[in-house]
Amino acid sequence: MQAKPTLEDTIALMRDLRARCEWDAAQTHESLRPYLIEEAYEVDDAIRGADDARLREELGDLLLQVLFHAVLAEERGAFTLQDVAEGFIVKMKGRHPHLYGDGVKQPWEQMKAKKRESIVDGLPVDLPALHRAFRLQDRAAGVGFDWPDVNGPIEKVEEELEEVRGELAERRAAPSGVPRYDAAHERLEGELGDLLFAVVNLCRKADVHPALALDKANLKFARRFAGVERLAAERGLKVGAASLEELDRLWDEVKGGETSN
Repeated sequence: MQAKPTLEDTIALMRDLRARCEWDAAQTHESLRPYLIEEAYEVDDAIRGADDARLREELGDLLLQVLFHAVLAEERGAFTLQDVAEGFIVKMKGRHPHLYGDGVKQPWEQMKAKKRESIVDGLPVDLPALHRAFRLQDRAAGVGFDWPDVNGPIEKVEEELEEVRGELAERRAAPSGVPRYDAAHERLEGELGDLLFAVVNLCRKADVHPALALDKANLKFARRFAGVERLAAERGLKVGAASLEELDRLWDEVKGGETSN
């Protein structure tokens, strides 16, 4: 019976591809950046779809990126895949001192906070904004800047919502012809940003990741609106020409059908 491939086999194959494939030989850390991001999204998509066969394949594609960067670094004399593995083991054991030593269990962010000068250290600027907000708040909580429970974030959401209402009221009262991107628009944008940030904090304190919650809300809206479009077509209505009242009735019908199933 043939033995299963090992990680050593994968790194050997990657080295061989670098030596004999023109495309692989031409790649750099910089040129591979888009592929790394794309493969991570494809893994996420496979998880969302609960497709194990695809997840297995996509994890292999993501592993390719890890191997590729490790071999590139090895060629530069920077580090090897073994160095990456060693760093992984050291970090994981350090995160669990109560399991791999005589330490006391403590939140990871609190441990990391002791090594940082600022909560932004090492946090990529290009993270999706929703996730970046979550991580900034999580890191701030690690140094003690946090609400004790969900009540504080709820009050903050209500406060920020009132400020948004105030800006919208002033905007409606403004004379016609005011440029869209004026000082009033900038203030409104700032208040809406504060409201979103507060909602992210509420999600965090409720142990819900905002990116996952919004992703599910997007999928639900898309599914329901597809149902609206289907019903409209069945009844000879054009979605773009139908009134808001007609669309609302279709929406409620679709939504009611879901809850009754």
